[in-house]
Amino acid sequence: MIAANILELWQGAWRAGVIMLGLGAGFAIVLLIASEKLRVQVDPKVERVHKALPNLDCGGCGFAGCAKYAKALLENPGLLGRCAPGGPQTSARIAGILNLQISDSGPPQRPIVHCRAHAGDKTFFAKYEGIPSCTAANAMANAQACKFGCLGFGDCIAACKFGALHIVDGLATVDYDKCTGCTACSKACPRNLIVMAPFRYEDMMTVACSNKETGKVTRSMCKVGCIGCGLCAKQTDVFLVEDNLARIDYAKYQPTEQAKTAMDKCPTGVIIYVGKVVPAPKETHKKME
Repeated sequence: MIAANILELWQGAWRAGVIMLGLGAGFAIVLLIASEKLRVQVDPKVERVHKALPNLDCGGCGFAGCAKYAKALLENPGLLGRCAPGGPQTSARIAGILNLQISDSGPPQRPIVHCRAHAGDKTFFAKYEGIPSCTAANAMANAQACKFGCLGFGDCIAACKFGALHIVDGLATVDYDKCTGCTACSKACPRNLIVMAPFRYEDMMTVACSNKETGKVTRSMCKVGCIGCGLCAKQTDVFLVEDNLARIDYAKYQPTEQAKTAMDKCPTGVIIYVGKVVPAPKETHKKME
C-alpha cells in the first residue's frame, strides 16, 4: 500500500515537472518570437556616432546622454559640434561618419564666475547652518547679505564631472586646464553667477560681480563688488554699465591698452583676468567655513 502511494506521488510529480518544462519552453519560444518581431532596428550610423562620442553623459549637448545625442544628430545634423568635452576632434570624427562639412563654430565656450568675493570679503547677517547646498541656502533670505554673491557650498562642484570646479575660501573657482565647457556648472548655480562665455584668448577679462544694488549698498555688503561708477565704460566701449553693474561685451573684447587701463582704474578691483594663465586653485574646500 505504501509502495503504491509512493509510486503514485512520483508519477504525479513527474507529470507536473513535464508540464512545467513544457510551459517554460512555450513561454521561451513566445518571448523569442516577440523579441524578433518587436525589436527596434537601430541605424548602424547611430551606433558608430555613439562610439565616437566620449560617453560621459554630461548633458552639455542638451540631451540626456550621448546615446540620445547620437540619435538626434542623425535626425538633425545641424546639432554637430555640441559635444564640448569631445571638442573639435570628436566633431571631425562624427562629420566623417555622417559625411558632413564642418563649419567654424567659433571660439570655445568656457564658464566665468561673476563673483570674486571670498568669505572675508562678505557681510553675513547670520551663520547659515542648514543643508550644505547652494540651492538650499539660496532659499533662505539671510544666508548672506549679498543676494547676488557666490554661496560657496559647491553645487557646481557636484555637477562637474571633470574636477574643474573648486570652492576656495567660499568662492567657486574654475580650473581652466580641466574645464571642457560642458555647461553643467552654469546650470547648477541657483544664482546664475556662472555664465558661459566665448574664450577668444587663453585669458579673458571679466567683471567678477553680479550685484545690481547701488554703490553705497554694495559697499556695505561686499568689499570687492562693482559699484557701477562707470570709470571702465569711459575708457572703452567694451564695457557697459546697466542697473548699477558693469559688464563686458565678450564679442567685442580684445586685450587692448584701453581695456587694461579700465581694469587699473577700477576702484574695487572687480575687473580681473580668468583663464589658463591664471594659476589653478591650490587650497580647496567642499563647503564654505
